[in-house]
Amino acid sequence: RENFIHLCNPHLEKMKEDILYHFALGTSTHDFPKLFGDVKFVCVGGSPSRMKAFIAYIAEELGLGSPGCDYPNICAGTDRYAMYKVGPVLSVSHGMGIPSISIMLHELIKLLYHAKCSDITIIRIGTSGGIGLEPGSVVITRQSVDATFKPQLEQVVLGKTVIRSTNLDEQLAQELMQCSKEIGQFNTVIGNTMCTLDFYEGQGRLDGAICLYDEEEKLQYLKNAYESGVRNIEMESSVFAAMCNLSGVKAAVVCVALLNRLEEDQISSSHDVLAEYQQRPQKLVGYFIKKSLGKV
Repeated sequence: RENFIHLCNPHLEKMKEDILYHFALGTSTHDFPKLFGDVKFVCVGGSPSRMKAFIAYIAEELGLGSPGCDYPNICAGTDRYAMYKVGPVLSVSHGMGIPSISIMLHELIKLLYHAKCSDITIIRIGTSGGIGLEPGSVVITRQSVDATFKPQLEQVVLGKTVIRSTNLDEQLAQELMQCSKEIGQFNTVIGNTMCTLDFYEGQGRLDGAICLYDEEEKLQYLKNAYESGVRNIEMESSVFAAMCNLSGVKAAVVCVALLNRLEEDQISSSHDVLAEYQQRPQKLVGYFIKKSLGKV
């Protein structure tokens, strides 16, 4: 049976029009089923330019585009997010941090619902700081954990604290791991991902404008994280996992580690090396999509 998007909001049924403000799209001005009804895979990432590069890459991989072909930004009416589409693949930027990706996901999930999409897989592709991993390693997230290593998202709604699960689809993670083995080009692991509210103090860096702990305390914290199963740190996975769970969407997080945080805080690799690292999640997810469509 086809798996449709589930909306946890009964109020939407009473609305004559739904305006997705941050996408510059609306149900009275756009034909969602016509524009997006064939979407099966949604890939999201922080940077608009990276998500444009991904749609060009996947178009070529699926034989749906030509080198140098330009792909219009569906959300050109706003400067908040960028969205690109080719065939059954939608590529969307989400900015940096939980608040930014949360806003995008509310509107993305509603978009998929209004488009009557079914059997959707959403994958976040991005960068992260690794813990105990060689730079360039790719982490497929098993659970997103908070800064105390608990697999949960804590959110305040109407003044009350709500706790939501941040588990991700185990079967999808294993399928992605198998794809990496078949590619055989880079180290890939399945592990927990720590999602923080901040890039500096929240991740135990020593190089921010404010730092009131010493290097020994920092290293002990990161070692504790490693021992709890954490293999990388980023700033979006918890709300991504929680919202996909509530909406009945199969989801995964695939991030490359740009550095080993047990050894350094600042990214020191060259631009060319970092550019190649950032392509690794794209290659893995692109291969997974091709395989899912029977094109491998």
